[in-house]
Amino acid sequence: MDKVFARFIEKFGGPVDRQEVPVSSIERYRDKLPNQLLEYWAEHGWCGYGDGIFWIVNPQEYEGVVASWIEGTTFEERDIYHLIARSAFGDLYLWGEKTGASLKITSVLSRYTTHTSIFTGEQMDKGLRNFMLSREVDSNNYGDMFKPAKKKLGALRSDEMYGFIPALMFGGPDTLDHLEKVKAVEHLILLSQIAELQPYGFSDL
Repeated sequence: MDKVFARFIEKFGGPVDRQEVPVSSIERYRDKLPNQLLEYWAEHGWCGYGDGIFWIVNPQEYEGVVASWIEGTTFEERDIYHLIARSAFGDLYLWGEKTGASLKITSVLSRYTTHTSIFTGEQMDKGLRNFMLSREVDSNNYGDMFKPAKKKLGALRSDEMYGFIPALMFGGPDTLDHLEKVKAVEHLILLSQIAELQPYGFSDL
C-alpha cells in the first residue's frame, strides 16, 4: 500500500463490503481515469471506508446517474465525467477525462461545486493522489447523522445509501426520522429529476 492510500485509511478507517475489480473494468477505464486510480482498484477493490461513509465505486454502475445529473447543463459540453466516489448521503465525486477532480454534486440539495484542478493531462496521477489526501470524514457526514443513521438503520451495502424520504427538494425535513436506507443508483436518479442542478451560493455555505 502506498503512503497516500495509507494516509487515507488512517483518516477514514479500513474497508467494508469489498468487491474485487475485474481486469475488464480496469481496461475499460484505461486512458479515461488516472492509472493511479486503476492501481488502487486492482489492489484495494471497490469498497466503503469509515464504516461506509465514503465509497470508491465502479463508475460503470453510475453511468446513468451521471448522465441524469449533467443532462442539459454546461457540464455536458465541458467534459466526459465518471463517478469515482460517493458518500453515504449521496455526495458525488466526478472525474473529468480532461478536467480531473473538477466537479462535486451534493445530490440531496441539487447543488454543485466546481474546482479547477491544476493536475490535468500528464499530471492526472498526482491529481488523484491529491484528491485522496484532501478527503475528510466530516465533509461526507451530512448533518453529523452518519453514526445515528447507522445505529438506527444498519450498515450500508455497496449499492445502498441513506436518503431522506420525502426528499429535501420536495420539502421534506432533514431529520433522522426521515432517513431511510435506499438503493443508491435509483435514489440518485430520482433526486436528479426533482430540481435543476444549481451552483452553491454564498448563502448556502
